[in-house]
Amino acid sequence: MSDDVVKVINTFCFFTSTYTVTKHLNKTSVELGEIAHPGVGPATSEDSVVHHAYYQWVPFVLFFQAIFFYAPHYLWRNVEGGRLKTLVTGLHTASMALRETSLQTENGISIMSKDECDEKIRQIRHAFLNRIHLNRPWAYYLGLCEVLNFINVLLQIYLTDWFLGGAFLGLGQMLANRGSEEGQVEPLDIVFPKVTKCIFHKYGPSGTIQNHDALCIMALNIINEKIYVFLWYWYIILSVITGLGLLWRLLTMVLHARSELFNKLVFSMACPGKYNPWNVLAVTHECHYGDWVFLYYIAKNMDNYVFRELLVKLAGDLEERRQNVYNISNEEKPLNDKGTQF
Repeated sequence: MSDDVVKVINTFCFFTSTYTVTKHLNKTSVELGEIAHPGVGPATSEDSVVHHAYYQWVPFVLFFQAIFFYAPHYLWRNVEGGRLKTLVTGLHTASMALRETSLQTENGISIMSKDECDEKIRQIRHAFLNRIHLNRPWAYYLGLCEVLNFINVLLQIYLTDWFLGGAFLGLGQMLANRGSEEGQVEPLDIVFPKVTKCIFHKYGPSGTIQNHDALCIMALNIINEKIYVFLWYWYIILSVITGLGLLWRLLTMVLHARSELFNKLVFSMACPGKYNPWNVLAVTHECHYGDWVFLYYIAKNMDNYVFRELLVKLAGDLEERRQNVYNISNEEKPLNDKGTQF
């Protein structure tokens, strides 16, 4: 067969479906020289074959999977709008804000002055107090994006399994059990065969159609097998992490308003440091879940010294607000016949 015909057949194999013969997926037959490669050998119309047509679509499928993974992040970024970043920008060095003027280091790090730090804390206080009880949509969208992340991971696992003809879900177990049976072909050579067969039709010298039972070299499967082995482990890791993240989210929804110890531990982990338990209680007691989550992420993005200052001032502001509401409610109570309030 001429080199030109070989090139044509290789191109034809790439753009059409190839196949392997199930009964020839035997390592012993290869070692005995009965067949050239696993899954490649003589076959009749009654023999079971496995068709492989996925390889030409791999780049497109991976591209669309990347879009699906990016979608929840894109949604959150547009909904959140950088609100949290705007509030905490510059506060990562606020614990060093001891000078009357701001300072620029040789490394390009800007250290704000004490007055600038106090002003930034004041802005965060006002932003939090002005939107208290109004942060529910922020938290709802955060929870929605976390749920979408988890659903997307599960969806991609099953879509990948469908794309590979049902071979993806059991790929890890196949790899773990390889070599356990004598004569067993490497699992990756079954799912991602390096040599396959295809039927190529061409006209002969007399004008009749000749059928060539050709061997096809699937060079890209050397790369594809490594991609999908990595994805198998990566999907497992992502599903565990996102699942634990959802459990954590449910736990915070249940305990944020019920456990003082839980609040103390959570904020200590978010922003390590010692906090006055009364301040933590005074602030979290006034928070709906959306406010609590927003405050938690403020703590995660702050220096512990700054967050402690913020917590003290927020507790004082909220206590003053409660006192004002209490005084107003007492003034509005009606008097009884003796001139005293009910």
